[in-house]
Amino acid sequence: MFDVIIIGAGVVGCAVARELSRYNAKVLVVEKCEDVCCGTSKANSAIIHAGYDAPRDSLMAELNVRGNEMMEELSKELDFPFKRNGSLVVCLEEEDRPALKELYERGVYNGVKGLRILSRKELLELEPNIQENAVGALYAPSGGIVCPFHMTIALAENAAQNGAEFRFNTMVKKITREEEAWRLETESGSFLSRCIVNAAGVYADTFHNMVSSQKIHITPRKGEYCLFDKTAGSHVTRTVFQVPGKYGKGVLVTPTVHGNLLVGPTATDIENREGTNTTQEGISQLLAKAQTTVKELPLRQVITSFAGLRAHEEGHEFIIGEASGAKNFFDTAGIESPGLSSAPAIGVMAAGMIRDALDLKEKENFIAERKGLLNPAALSLEERRALIREKPEYGNIICRCEMISEGEIIEAVRRPLGARSLDGVKRRTRAGMGRCQSGFCCPKTMEILARELSADMLDITKSGGAARLLVSSVK
Repeated sequence: MFDVIIIGAGVVGCAVARELSRYNAKVLVVEKCEDVCCGTSKANSAIIHAGYDAPRDSLMAELNVRGNEMMEELSKELDFPFKRNGSLVVCLEEEDRPALKELYERGVYNGVKGLRILSRKELLELEPNIQENAVGALYAPSGGIVCPFHMTIALAENAAQNGAEFRFNTMVKKITREEEAWRLETESGSFLSRCIVNAAGVYADTFHNMVSSQKIHITPRKGEYCLFDKTAGSHVTRTVFQVPGKYGKGVLVTPTVHGNLLVGPTATDIENREGTNTTQEGISQLLAKAQTTVKELPLRQVITSFAGLRAHEEGHEFIIGEASGAKNFFDTAGIESPGLSSAPAIGVMAAGMIRDALDLKEKENFIAERKGLLNPAALSLEERRALIREKPEYGNIICRCEMISEGEIIEAVRRPLGARSLDGVKRRTRAGMGRCQSGFCCPKTMEILARELSADMLDITKSGGAARLLVSSVK
């Protein structure tokens, strides 16, 4: 019997787990994939929105602004990269100025600080690569960029430090009520809990509708992206948006915290909740749209493309709270953009509701801080030499594009909730994220994984399940 079971180990599920780990409660996170951060949380714009876009008086607006305000301190506590680089909403037509003014007024109403409407001259002084026909922009200095992988992993590791349990490869099949508890039937057995948190992303409506007569509907909204090499990373220094349309904030161009340039997303409603394939049409569309805002995009520097799904709820609002007619079943559903920005605040809000419902008491020994992977690149030359003398594996470079050492990969595997696949290593260390996209380092990383996990090379996967790279051994 658990006090709380959280369905889903994305950024919201892990944020709730981290906040609940402050209390004396037995908490379990179940995840259908082989790792944290395998759904929406791994494939998004990596943007911390300022909060001017969310509708007035909405929960989305409130939690976006609050989450943005929390992000800097949280990144220091949990040691993940975050930068407040500011954002621009570029207006290309005089006829769109009223929409820009509405965004400004909405942002002021929502509590966003420092908003300004820039003239064309001010805009081009800030970002010289904006198209010359731009007429102005909304500037939000509180906008930021983050690493969604490191943020989610940091929340999960800190939750685990404080006693939360995680079960991977555990798909929930059925939820039923038994007296004062909920029973979860999963592919890995049956679990009982006093309380359930539904943080299942595009599947959140499936679980909600199992227990509540008041139904909700989630539509998977696919967004395709292109990632550029680090040689293009300074093409813009701020996150550049377009004036929003029917399907959201349009195609953005932004630097990443790791020095790349990211362009996207498209917005296409689909039925397949696993439909993360990219398309020629989608990639062509987003690159064409991006170039209407930012000039001279170095298209030959694109090193990969990917797609993610947003959990679009019909009312375009976060659904957070106890489901109707389902005591102690709490939804965190419809968490689309600005979900990443809002996640810390969602975690606090949901955990507060559960604390009150279960009468949970705070721990005296909660560990608030977590230290991330050792980063040799951040050391001085003398410190790095000393490290390599003590631990030679840090001098063995496995990923040449990102300069990731064997020591970093070993640590990524051995950490709490450590990597079990190539993608798990990639999310933690960036080995395989560079220009060659793991063309060089893949075999070496597989060897390290097999050795550390005492596994056969044939059993090492790209991303868990049946995603094997080797099908037979050479005798």
